[in-house]
Formats: sequence, C-alpha cells, structure tokens
Amino acid sequence: MLEKIIVLDGVDPVVFFGTNSSNVQFIKSLFPKLRIVARGNAVKAIGEETEIAAFEEKIREIEKFCGETNMFNQEIIAGIAAGKKDFQSAMLKQDNLIIFGMNGRPVTARTENQQRLVKAFDGNDLMFAIGPAGSGKTYTAIALAVRALKNKEFRKIILSRPAVEAGEKLGFLPGDMKDKIDPYLQPLYDALEDMIPVSKLKEYIETKVIQIAPLAFMRGRTLNDAVVILDEAQNTSIPQIKMFLTRLGMNAKMIVTGDVTQIDLPNSQQSGLIHAMNVLKNIEGIAHIEFNKKDIIRHRLVQRIVDAYENYAQ
Repeated sequence: MLEKIIVLDGVDPVVFFGTNSSNVQFIKSLFPKLRIVARGNAVKAIGEETEIAAFEEKIREIEKFCGETNMFNQEIIAGIAAGKKDFQSAMLKQDNLIIFGMNGRPVTARTENQQRLVKAFDGNDLMFAIGPAGSGKTYTAIALAVRALKNKEFRKIILSRPAVEAGEKLGFLPGDMKDKIDPYLQPLYDALEDMIPVSKLKEYIETKVIQIAPLAFMRGRTLNDAVVILDEAQNTSIPQIKMFLTRLGMNAKMIVTGDVTQIDLPNSQQSGLIHAMNVLKNIEGIAHIEFNKKDIIRHRLVQRIVDAYENYAQ
C-alpha cells in the first residue's frame, strides 16, 4: 500500500471540494479501491501504486479544467474521469475567448477593438488603449493580465491608478493608508473579482502576486516579470506618466488605458496621456488602440449618453 499527497495549487479548494465536500464524496465513488482524504488544499490517496497513478492523472486533469474555467460540478468530474474530451475542447475553443470568469462565465473580446488589444498584447510590450467609458478597455486589459498569470507567462500583476477625484473634493479619508487609497482603486478590484475566486484573489493580494497601488507608489521601482496596467491615465501629469512608463522592466508588458474626454485635472495642467501618445506614436513595439462608442458594452443608455455629449459639444 502506498500513500500519495497531491497538492492543488491551481484551484480554489472551496470550489474544488464542493459544499460539505460533496465533490470529494463523488470522486471517492469513482475510485472505490482507494482511500481518499481531502484537507486544506491537498488530497491524500492510499492504495495500490497503479490505482494511485491513475487517480493522480485524473485529479490533475480535473484541477487544470477547473482552474481554466472556474467551473466545477459532478458532471465535469465524471466526464474527465471517463476520458471524455469533447465537452472540454468545445468549452475551451469559444470564439475570441480570453479567460473564464466566475462560475464559468466566458470573458471574450466582444468588439473589433477589444480583439485588436488582445492581438497587440501578443506582439508588443507597451500598449495604449484609449476610448470612452464602458468600451471594455480596462476590463479586457485585466483579463489579459489574469490569463498571462494563469498561464505562468508572468509572475505578477501590477495595477495602478492616479488618485484624482472626479470633480469633487473628498477631503481627508479615515483609516490607514490602504483605507485611504482603496476607494480610488475599487474599479480594479471589481474587475478582478469577476475573474478570480475570492479566496484565491485574497491569497494573491496577500502574497503580492497581484499588487494594486496608486501611481505615486510606482516611483523608484523596476517592474520585472509582470503585466503592469495603468488605468485612468488621462489624469496623469506629464512627469507622472513619464515616470510610470520608465518603470518597465525585463520580461514585462505594460497597458495604459484612459479616456481623454474625462480629464479631471485642473484646466491649467496638460494630460500626460495625450502628451505621451503624441511623443510615442511612432515607436516600434508600442501599440495604439483607439476604442470608440461602437465598443461600448455597458447598458444601452451609455452609448446614447456618449452620443448626446458629443453632439452637444459640437
């Protein structure tokens, strides 16, 4: 009799084991010759060597599928254990799929410019994604970063925003430093929570695999082996965005997103994003993707609101 401990690194144990360990009980029924115990993020199997080898192979397949799709149920367990590949390949080959979000919801590049950003990510180390609110530029960028992290192409994700109020003075915020800066960074947390299980996201943040920080905290750093995203870049000054862009390190990619129609800087201050796009427009290795109102995928009224403001300005 042999004993084998299999550590599950790529999945959320709560999802994998199921409510009241229901998935574990089902797995036990498929491998009756083994004694199986689940604890923490590990599964222990006791039995004959050949049975354990077959069990580990199937558990790794199940872990991989669950990690990729964030979806797991007894039908999936039974299908993988029985060696059925059709339903797996069909799910993983959806058109313009980036990753699977929570509960198996596919996150796809739904518009032409979102697809351009996905393609640019593969061929460039610095990308500017500019466009109106709701066009999916930040969401697509974060999905690309999460996919790269899951595929072990990079070791970490670094997300940043300038801490600039949108037209109103909030005064002094209570709490420690994290409490003060979190309100500015909440949209980034929202996107991540759509794509990564809560317990796994908490672990990533605690271990600094995912780092979310205001732009001021980037000074002096060299950002290696990471996907780095600067959101709301229209609210940076020229020195700020230059400082940020020169943080790019080895084996790293950087995505800068912003909406030049929503600048919250004082009227006397030029947006660093507009300046940087002009300065860097002909540099090899830098991609420029301009989203427009056709890319807006929020509530249908958002596109009408953007149209109305454009018409009024004209």
